[in-house]
Order: sequence, then structure tokens, then C-alpha cells
Amino acid sequence: MRIALLQVASPREEPPAKRRERVGRMVTTARGADLVVLPELWAAGYFAFDAYTERAETLDGPTVAVGREWARELGTHVHLGSIVERDPHGRLYNTAVLIAPDGAIVHTYRKVHVFGYASREAELLTAGAALEVADTKLGPLGATTCYDLRFPELWRALADRGAKSVIVPAAWPAARREHWQLFTTCRAVEQQVLLIACNAVGIQDGGVELGGHSRVVDPWGDVLGEAGAEEGVTFCDTDMTVVDTVRAEFPVLADRRWPMPTPPDHAQQPE
Repeated sequence: MRIALLQVASPREEPPAKRRERVGRMVTTARGADLVVLPELWAAGYFAFDAYTERAETLDGPTVAVGREWARELGTHVHLGSIVERDPHGRLYNTAVLIAPDGAIVHTYRKVHVFGYASREAELLTAGAALEVADTKLGPLGATTCYDLRFPELWRALADRGAKSVIVPAAWPAARREHWQLFTTCRAVEQQVLLIACNAVGIQDGGVELGGHSRVVDPWGDVLGEAGAEEGVTFCDTDMTVVDTVRAEFPVLADRRWPMPTPPDHAQQPE
């Protein structure tokens, strides 16, 4: 499988419509990839908190619509990163979307762990409450988003539900890049999955620099490809059988003891 990771900047002065046009030109350079992946909230701009309500859209809104066009034009899967989604009740979510080559939406994921530290995401957005694995032509596939990397129980649930690949769109700051690299490697090894992580870049509202270094990590912890800190497209080739190979050779998931065994009773017994 050939993967294209699109690191996108979201400058404050660029309207979302212009950004979609610009990113569309980047997408055309990914022709030939089996999977194109974009970052978290690239169209709205992650740190554009005051614009979330204005820029929120539904799953038939402009960002998803253009993503479906890209998938059909290139004949490839497009993971659109995430959008600020508005539901029929007016609630806002950070929602990741996977689109098949025929333009059909085959998987969505509303971010479960909304971020609060130096961010207004938790104030403005509703936490997701569902976790599903999609059966795709790329194999059983799940998704988490950015901050979710810090919560291994979410990842174990994906593995338990059959995920062999997990896509992670993110807007991870450069100040914590080492954590990004640590967690993406750790989760791939821990859950024995192929981890495909696409991070945003550039200086955001508030002067926050996003860290880039989008990467693909296999279940052994080998980094199969990693971008730098600039906007652009990075390609990575991988053998999709690697997950089955690693799980057969080193079946750590099968050795898990959960729930934990009941502790022994150390109370003194009467003589």
C-alpha cells in the first residue's frame, strides 16, 4: 500500500474556501497513492476557536463534498483528517472522515478526548461517544484524533474490535514533538497495529507552532516514513501483511490477562 501524508498549514488570513482550493492542488500530487491522509481540522484551522461556530459544517458540507470529489478523481481512499461537524441539535464535534474511491463515506469518528490544556476545544466541542472499526478494502481500519494518543485504553478497544490499521489526524504542537513521536511508536507496538499519523504544520492563532513529522509506524515500532516540519506531501510504502505477520510471530495480544485476576486473600486464617 502506498500512503500519502499531506502536512497542511492553516494560516489565519486564509479563508477555508481558499484553503480547500490550495489543498486540492496538493492532493493532485498524491495520484497513485492507495490512501491519502490529511491533518486534524485543517480547513477550519485548529486554533481558530472563535470561528468554530461559523466554520462548522455537516457531513454533506463543503469540505466533505470536495473530499469525495478528490477520492473519485484519484480513485483512492481519502482520510479527510477532521472537520468541525455540526449535528442536527447544533452540537459541534471534531469529526474524522474516511472516503472510499467511489466517493462514499465509509467511516467517521467523533473525537472522544477533546483537549483542554491551552485550548478551547473542550469548551466548544462535544466529546464523541462511539468507537467503530470499518471493514475497508485497506483492511479493518479505525481512527483516533490527536490527543487520543495519550489514552491507551481507547487504542486497546480498537484492537479488541479488530483494527489492524489506525489513522491519526492531528494538530500536535512542535513544543511536544517528542511526545508525538513517542506515543505514535508506543501505540503501534502496544496494540500491534499499523499506525498512520498525519500532523498539521505552521504558526497558528495565538502563535502556536504545529509540529509536523507525520509518520507511519509498523507493529515492530519501525518508522516506515516520516515527514519534516514543513508543508508538503510525504509518501510511504508498506506491506499490509505486516500486522498479521507480527501478531503471529509475537502474539502478545493473546497473552493479555484481563480482567485482572482476583488478588489472593492474604488474611490470616484461624489456626
